[in-house]
Amino acid sequence: MSTQTLTQLRQLKLGGMAASLQQQLEQPGTYESLAFVERLDLLLAQEHLSRQQRKQARLIRQARFKLHATVAQIDYQHPRHISPSQIATLAQSDWLSRAQNLLITGPCGSGKTYLACALGHNACLHGWVVRYYRLSRLLLEMTQAKADGSYPRLLQQLAKIDLLIIDDWGLEPLKAAERNDLLEIMDDRHQSRSTLMISQLPTDQWYASIGDNTLADAILDRLMHNAHRLPLKGESMRKTHGGLTQDEHLKA
Repeated sequence: MSTQTLTQLRQLKLGGMAASLQQQLEQPGTYESLAFVERLDLLLAQEHLSRQQRKQARLIRQARFKLHATVAQIDYQHPRHISPSQIATLAQSDWLSRAQNLLITGPCGSGKTYLACALGHNACLHGWVVRYYRLSRLLLEMTQAKADGSYPRLLQQLAKIDLLIIDDWGLEPLKAAERNDLLEIMDDRHQSRSTLMISQLPTDQWYASIGDNTLADAILDRLMHNAHRLPLKGESMRKTHGGLTQDEHLKA
């Protein structure tokens, strides 16, 4: 009877309950004194936890983060002009509930992408749909979608993402079609979804980097008017975390 019950639970895709029941069967002395309802509560709690963990894993996988990063692993020892209280406030995700944006700027190697991926990972743990893009890859995907007729569907998909992370903003001049694509994305997301921008350029240089005054006004107005800002400072963290030791350098 127990084997049949376990099989039926798994067929019904109640794997969490099946695992919990298996544990109860293997440890009868631990659970036999509990009432039926108490044991059922344990099964249901394990099923809920199992589904939540699977959802979190799926959201993290679909986000396609560049780096495996977590809020708990953020380095505050390196002087970058960020504090644990700032990150703790952002980790509460209230800004996502309010459809506010986040702009992370700073020199190369200051950990901008790591911070963004850590906050994105934290958002996934809280059930938000997140997607990471390098700007060049996003624009390429938009161009390909126009060619194969999937452009409207791609715009709809991007508009539904709770947190869209765009890296390498402002590295290269934008073409006219690319500026229009960005305006479409920002207009769809304005006051309904959050966008996180990562850039080496200070925000006061973003206007010039877009290259068209009218479209720059339209894009940045939608992006910056309700945005939190994290301007990072300091030397590259790669010098301390990723450099070769003296013994590792190739000898001439």
